[in-house]
Amino acid sequence: MNKKKVFNLAKDFRGKAKNCIRIARERVKKALQYSYKDRRNKKRDMRSVWIQRINAGTCLHSVNYGNFMHGLMKENIQQNWKVLSELSMHEPLSSKALVDISRNAFLGNKNVAHPPRKVSIPVSV
Repeated sequence: MNKKKVFNLAKDFRGKAKNCIRIARERVKKALQYSYKDRRNKKRDMRSVWIQRINAGTCLHSVNYGNFMHGLMKENIQQNWKVLSELSMHEPLSSKALVDISRNAFLGNKNVAHPPRKVSIPVSV
């Protein structure tokens, strides 16, 4: 990379990393490595967020994420994680309909009943 391009990429860096060519080259190279890696990690992070949202939406109806997805697979409902998470967040009735379909398709979902969690609140005197 020529000097002009390196300094253009390093213009927001702090200290000598923005105006000393040797340090700027190293920092720009490392920054480009991080940006390449994190473009892939962003997809991984979003996938885990979607799964957590789906699990939270299905736990309201006494079904966990694994059983819910297995029931959808048995019914041949092919929907991606992003759409399912949006449904569970913004469309509770549609989400409940999908949970009911999944529950009827997979026998493991039928008799699952979780007792409500007990929350202990400390009492100060």
